[in-house]
Amino acid sequence: METEVLTCGYSFHMEPFNVSNKFQLNFYLFRLQTEGTCEVLVDGRMQRIEAGHLLLFQPGDPYELRIEHELDQPNSKIASGDYYVFCKGAWIDAWWKRSLKQTCTRIDLDARLISLWRQLILEKRRMEEENQELSGFLLQALCLYVERAATETVSLQGRPFTGTRMKRFIEAQATATFKVDDVANHVGLSVSRAVHLFKECFGKTMIQYALEVRLSSAVERMHDSSMSLEQIALSCGFGSYPYFHRAFKHRFGTSPKLFRQNAQQN
Repeated sequence: METEVLTCGYSFHMEPFNVSNKFQLNFYLFRLQTEGTCEVLVDGRMQRIEAGHLLLFQPGDPYELRIEHELDQPNSKIASGDYYVFCKGAWIDAWWKRSLKQTCTRIDLDARLISLWRQLILEKRRMEEENQELSGFLLQALCLYVERAATETVSLQGRPFTGTRMKRFIEAQATATFKVDDVANHVGLSVSRAVHLFKECFGKTMIQYALEVRLSSAVERMHDSSMSLEQIALSCGFGSYPYFHRAFKHRFGTSPKLFRQNAQQN
């Protein structure tokens, strides 16, 4: 078989979770952090993983994962979400050897990449009805997409690195409570300069972008978790369900309840 998807899915953790025996992988593992943080063994040391970090492991690599409270914030909320796929096959072997693969890279959370990953998950969920040929081609497309994403850098888009750092910080913190001051402090700028630079780089305010990230996270959880809408609202950084309902309807033109019902029917 050219490619085989062993298991894939979307994982969201609100409690501590650890894979700590440093076992060696028997298969390829691709993991994309979409929100929150965790720690993963990368090149022999534990590294903080944030939203946008893409991890590529090959058979024989050691693997260790920690999802815990921040050391300096023992009462902080845990909220770590990621897409993953375990796979194998001759095509994957050849693709891996074709170019150097970095274990950990930072990429943009492209909606098209997320959609492709979700399509692979949905096909795998069909169990007995799974079209293995289709799953194989989806996996190949995913490999090619993540390879391209890993080789591209935000610097190629002409945006200052500081602007990108602010964007990444907001992506990591959007589902928690943060202030514009926190973003400015993260990059060592005054609040006024940080606000101006972010708007100049991305054409929107930090708060507008944070709302986009929160709504995107809510959509992910509506698709791929059994959480109630109220739980989703709170876990995505909305202070109340009524606020979430208003923001969601303004963005998508329908209520969260109807959106979820339509998504489940498709």
